[in-house]
Amino acid sequence: MVRLIRKNLKGSALVCAIFAPLLIFIEVLMDLQQPTLMSDIVDIGVKGRNLGYVWSTGIKMVLCAFVGVLGGASCGVLASFASVTMAGEVRGKLFRKIQSLSCSGADSFRASSLITRLTNDVTQIQNMFLMLLRGMVRSPMLCIGGILMSFLLSPRLAVVFCVILPVLITCIVYVVRKSVPLYTEMQSWLDRVNTVMRENLLGVRVVKSFHLEGRQYERFQDVNGKFTEKSIRAQGLTFSLMPIVTLLMNLTVVAILWFGGNMVTAGGLETGKLMAFVNYLVQITNSLMFLVNLIINISRAQASAARINEVFFCREDEKESRTPRIPESFGIEFRNVSFRYRESGRYVLRDLSFRIREGQTVGIIGATGSGKSTLVSLIPRLYEADKGRVLIGGCDVRDIPLPVLRGLIRFVFQNSVLFEGTVEDNLRFGRETASKAEMEDALRTAQAWDFIQALPGGLQSRVEQRGKNFSGGQKQRLSIARTLLRKPKILILDDSTSALDLATEARLQSELSRKREKDSTVLLIAQRISSIMNADTILVLDNGRIAEQGTHSGLLRENGIYRSIAVSQLGEEALSHAAE
Repeated sequence: MVRLIRKNLKGSALVCAIFAPLLIFIEVLMDLQQPTLMSDIVDIGVKGRNLGYVWSTGIKMVLCAFVGVLGGASCGVLASFASVTMAGEVRGKLFRKIQSLSCSGADSFRASSLITRLTNDVTQIQNMFLMLLRGMVRSPMLCIGGILMSFLLSPRLAVVFCVILPVLITCIVYVVRKSVPLYTEMQSWLDRVNTVMRENLLGVRVVKSFHLEGRQYERFQDVNGKFTEKSIRAQGLTFSLMPIVTLLMNLTVVAILWFGGNMVTAGGLETGKLMAFVNYLVQITNSLMFLVNLIINISRAQASAARINEVFFCREDEKESRTPRIPESFGIEFRNVSFRYRESGRYVLRDLSFRIREGQTVGIIGATGSGKSTLVSLIPRLYEADKGRVLIGGCDVRDIPLPVLRGLIRFVFQNSVLFEGTVEDNLRFGRETASKAEMEDALRTAQAWDFIQALPGGLQSRVEQRGKNFSGGQKQRLSIARTLLRKPKILILDDSTSALDLATEARLQSELSRKREKDSTVLLIAQRISSIMNADTILVLDNGRIAEQGTHSGLLRENGIYRSIAVSQLGEEALSHAAE
């Protein structure tokens, strides 16, 4: 946690973090003067009936209080600025780290867990650091200063602190050691609460259509109840320090009043000094209370810092090659490529070898789970091949700088994602500098111009979060238009026309064939034969291997997987006409 704060405390925030404790130091000094001045008023001014001394000492107390308030308020402003700025830096770096993770690295964390780490965990560190800037000087100084001043007033009476403080420190150390693991467990259950809530919100239509509101409520109550149970255990343990501190300090007050009263009666201690002693005890008690709160926050922040560092220390970053190469052509080759998702342990792709010439259109088809989407994900290095090599223009994709590699490739995913904003904002994700004419051309090619033109705002029409105010087919066409604006050298369509009717898809395929660049390579993943039948070559995947390869007519003549798929979709009669 200390390292995390130190690395993210820079510039003006660092300056504020340095000056904040210095200002609180002034407040503490002023506070420590008050009981002694009050003692002088009683023992000198009141006892000697010296009104002038009472007034002059009273003015000193007012000035000390004013200077103390000024120092404390200034410390609060600087501490707030430093803590909020530091937390913003942590949050920004954490977001950038998440963005830099490879897909396999990101897959090792739940989305809800990453959201919790970006929000709740960073806030815990921010609150702890704010309290630390005020408490790391104020509490120890008030406590130590109060004890020292008490010894100066009466060494005999101050011996009481030597008995009580070791007991108190032992209780604090025990609670801190027990509470940190509990807070870590509590934050993990908070992740699960967020997971259930997120799934329920994103799948609200499924929940309602199956009338599962009651079941989802029970599921939420289950994880929420366990989170509550862990929270009660963690916070119950830490907050038990409060009554312990209060009990011990109240016993100390009783002891001081008992022994101090006897000393006053015997003439060994003046009344004003006993009053000052009690005031110092109040200051020590308040500082210890603040210290307890600080320890509670440190316990929670320690658990949160460990969770944040878990992301920072993740080694699944997309690494750049030390010998970068830039391809001059855009053919694709797979050489003995195998890949597995680490959590599954089994190979999804096995020893794949094939070559796609520059400018070719290649169709990829196969059963669900045959590895189609995984195969194309290896080309832009969304995932890294475990064995073998993926090459573009003869260059290993691991040697091509990522900005260059992903600038060459444009990917339209199976699940189309639109971002909150306007239609134009979403199109500019494809190319920021695109003109209105280029946007219109891309929309016409993607068969989206008609429905965009029919919207009241046209390109300025609002897109809600995840594009939920558009149909599945509309989202797919907008995603394709967004991709076409970049004029990619390699275009990958991962079953991105599955929500389109056959007529619209046919027009789209015709426009893509007519307008694509001569040297651009296109990979089409599809479940429908009609989507890929005009491709230059077709790859048929089965259990992570290439089972068949060839043209539509050539594969139909073989009695294999492709023909069986075609028969199920087109029928024997359609196949006989196609063969002719």
